Amino acid sequence: MTSIDAVGREEVEALFYEEAALLDAWRLDDWLGLLTADARYLVPPNDVPDGDPRDTLFTIADDIARIRGRVKRLKSEDAHAERPRSRTRRLVSNVRIVARDGGELVAEANFAVYRFRRNERIGGYVGRYRYRLRATADGLRIAERRAILDSEELGALGSVSFIL
Repeated sequence: MTSIDAVGREEVEALFYEEAALLDAWRLDDWLGLLTADARYLVPPNDVPDGDPRDTLFTIADDIARIRGRVKRLKSEDAHAERPRSRTRRLVSNVRIVARDGGELVAEANFAVYRFRRNERIGGYVGRYRYRLRATADGLRIAERRAILDSEELGALGSVSFIL
């Protein structure tokens, strides 16, 4: 296990790029392997990006059980919103380490996720990620992933059934 204090930007970038590649390839089970056993996946409202899901209505506020359930549903034949599944392309940039807090590292990156579906216009999601990362025996892992969207409203963007 590497100390979180020894983790540099290059390792964080490698994790973010690997995550993007796994999600774009729809390798959702492999993506789950990048998460800690208590991971959270959050998409906060635009007006309270630093909010807490315990007292703020989030677009998505999943704990690890809900994340696993989301992946299971997305892979299921019953996931009509993703049949055929979306094709996505994620662009991740401006990766930076912003804090080290105890055994965790806080990192941010800008993102653009393009979603392609037959007979639909291209969906574009732009914003920034804020991650809480931990060093584990298996390497750097995601304890929390917060996707903060720049869009003022989601209605024009369509479904966020896939993982941003």
